[in-house]
Amino acid sequence: MAAFATADICDANERLLESGDLRILHPVFKIYGRSQAFFGPIVTIKVFEENLLVKELLEAGGEGRVLMIDGGGSMRRGMVGGYLAQLAKNMGWSGILVNGCVRDVEEINACDIGIRALASVPRRCNKNRIGEIHVPVHIGDALIRDGEWLYADSDGILISKTELSITPAKN
Repeated sequence: MAAFATADICDANERLLESGDLRILHPVFKIYGRSQAFFGPIVTIKVFEENLLVKELLEAGGEGRVLMIDGGGSMRRGMVGGYLAQLAKNMGWSGILVNGCVRDVEEINACDIGIRALASVPRRCNKNRIGEIHVPVHIGDALIRDGEWLYADSDGILISKTELSITPAKN
C-alpha cells in the first residue's frame, strides 16, 4: 500500500472539509498494529460488548475495506484481540477502527494491520451474535455510513463521502 499523509489530503481538499464531505474524527483513538497508515471503503457494524458478528464479517473477507466497529465507546470489554486482528489481515482487510477497546495488545502490535481504538482492556467480549451490520454509526460527533471512505495515519483519521485521490507522502 502506498504511503500517504492525511495532512496532505486535508491540504488538497479544503473545499470538501468546508462542505462536510470530508470529516476529521476527534483525535481520541490510539494506534495499534504494525500498519501505521491504512485506507479503504468502510463496512459498519454496531455492537455492544459483543463480537461474534465482528468475527463473521472478518471471515467474509475484506478486499481492502476498513471495518468500523461502533462498540458504543464501552471501556469494559475488548472488541478485537490478537486472533481477530490476524484474521482481518489474513482475510484482506485494510484496517479496523473500534469505538471501544481492544485486548491482546502485544499480539495486535505484532500483526501487520492498522487498528485504531479508544484504549485496551483485558476482558473479552460476549458471544451472543447481537448487533446491526451496514447501518449508519455515530463516532464522536460524526455520522458515518457504510461505503464511505476512511483514511488513517499517525496524524489522524479522515472520513470521506467518496474515494479521494491520494499522492505519496512527502519526505
